[in-house]
Amino acid sequence: MAMHKSKFFQAAVMVACSVFLAITIMQRAAADKDPNAFNRLLRPVAERNAPPDSDGIHDPAGYGTALLQAPRDAFGVMPKSVSGNYVNWSRAISEEIINPRYVISNPDANAIVLDLNIVREVKGSMPDVVYPHKQHTEWLDCANCHPAIFIPQKGANQISMAAIIMGEKCGVCHGSVAFPITECRRCHSRSKEAVQP
Repeated sequence: MAMHKSKFFQAAVMVACSVFLAITIMQRAAADKDPNAFNRLLRPVAERNAPPDSDGIHDPAGYGTALLQAPRDAFGVMPKSVSGNYVNWSRAISEEIINPRYVISNPDANAIVLDLNIVREVKGSMPDVVYPHKQHTEWLDCANCHPAIFIPQKGANQISMAAIIMGEKCGVCHGSVAFPITECRRCHSRSKEAVQP
């Protein structure tokens, strides 16, 4: 009986490995055609910051679409970044180039800024993640993330790169409206050497 289970287990492992290999080959073939296909924000240069009527987000027939300023025009005066929509939004706020409305219905409401860094230790040699609340709370209310996306309790959130890539946890914004996850060092920013005794 034990021999039968062992052979069954070996066969199951072989099938799983074959499926994984087939998926990897298909993903590599797709990546060869479009190396940025895995990231929703990493578009070819000619398609970046397209006008609202052709960006694939807005309804070209919608009344309000024609009223929107084209991102290329709007972003021209903004501090530059090397990824996403190529705007350094945090710098734009700190340099007072933009002043986001914290509450839609009240233009005079001030942001409740929390200057607190959360460090998530990660396995392996990748640097630990530093989550800066300050840059997020300068224009987002706590309720944007808590408790629906992140439970505000130490150890209560299981976060993985797979979940983020699938648009969960940090991936709710990063990869769609915030800088893409291809900028690893923007989050994985605390070296392990820095915390060793």
